[in-house]
Amino acid sequence: MTGAPRFDVLIEDDGWGRHIGDAQAVCEQALRLTLPQNADTEVSFLFTSDEAIRKLNADYRGKDQPTNVLSFPMVQIAADDPFPPMLGDVIMARQTVQAEAEQLGITMHDHIMHLLIHGLLHLTGHDHEDDDEAEMMEAKERELLASIGIADPYEVTP
Repeated sequence: MTGAPRFDVLIEDDGWGRHIGDAQAVCEQALRLTLPQNADTEVSFLFTSDEAIRKLNADYRGKDQPTNVLSFPMVQIAADDPFPPMLGDVIMARQTVQAEAEQLGITMHDHIMHLLIHGLLHLTGHDHEDDDEAEMMEAKERELLASIGIADPYEVTP
């Protein structure tokens, strides 16, 4: 018997409150869009600050700078592999996400949803290390976002 995806949400940076609204609902929507409904797995979402994500980015990726979203899979899987009991973590940095949304002229909600989907796709074995992978991953992101009325994030120009 299989279950449905489960998730935990932690908001570490108080500034997220005015930008994300109901974090539980936003994360649940991203999960419903990205994972099969019978995926018996768990994901953790952390909404944090630029400083916290900068440290993680430096420690785990050797890049001493903040970034918008990081994904940490519990185990590496290919896009068609079955999901492990714990899929992994998706972590977002408020200041970077906010600055990008403002620069792109899009809502925080739309940008957050795009980045949550992007992070979840990484956990499910998708990547963008080469042009072919990037094209496939971006096409999936476009498809999922369009299904909820969010414009193509790769066509947005500041």
